[in-house]
Amino acid sequence: MKSNMIKVYGAGCRSVMILAHGAGAPMDSSFMEELAKALDAQGIACVRFEFPYMQKRREDGKKRPPDRQPVLLEHFRTVLQRVRAEVGPDCRVLIGGKSMGGRMASLLASEDSEGIDGVVCYGYPFHAPGKPDKWRVGHLPEVQCPLMVIQGSRDPFGKRQEVEERGTIAGLSRLIWLEGGNHDFQPLKKQPETQKQLIESAAQATHRFVDECIVGA
Repeated sequence: MKSNMIKVYGAGCRSVMILAHGAGAPMDSSFMEELAKALDAQGIACVRFEFPYMQKRREDGKKRPPDRQPVLLEHFRTVLQRVRAEVGPDCRVLIGGKSMGGRMASLLASEDSEGIDGVVCYGYPFHAPGKPDKWRVGHLPEVQCPLMVIQGSRDPFGKRQEVEERGTIAGLSRLIWLEGGNHDFQPLKKQPETQKQLIESAAQATHRFVDECIVGA
């Protein structure tokens, strides 16, 4: 298996999530590992991959900025086509990811949702931290399949208060808040929940999303 893709389908899996990493961490970061494990426990197999710039970082250890959006989307599209061909027409294929990866998934689905049964964004970058005047939601109404965002309530890329003050966000089928979670779903120290538990809550919400918004559609 190539180092730039991790595939765990499982026997007779009915749902697969293609999970893209965020801008600064690879496909096997602790967050991505915990999320993939939690999704698998909910019966959702995972395929993780790395965008070209992260592949280069893995090869030479040098940090570099993300590729330009067309490159990211084309690579994501290639992975989608490959996975869809492997799992067959009876398997539900979702795309999503952490932060930038989730945004790229939503952009890909806004361009063409063929072969995509649903989109899930974990920690969506509604705006850059400290720049709440520049929102990244204009393309969401163009997504022609169910779309869910799971967000920590104190995520600097879109806190609960500022998102709710903006009102209904067109294109979203479901918006789930993880109370106290930050961009990595890390809760406040005073909370009884751990990061692992919030990630498990995100996976459970994904399972409900599949059952209620995709299977029942």
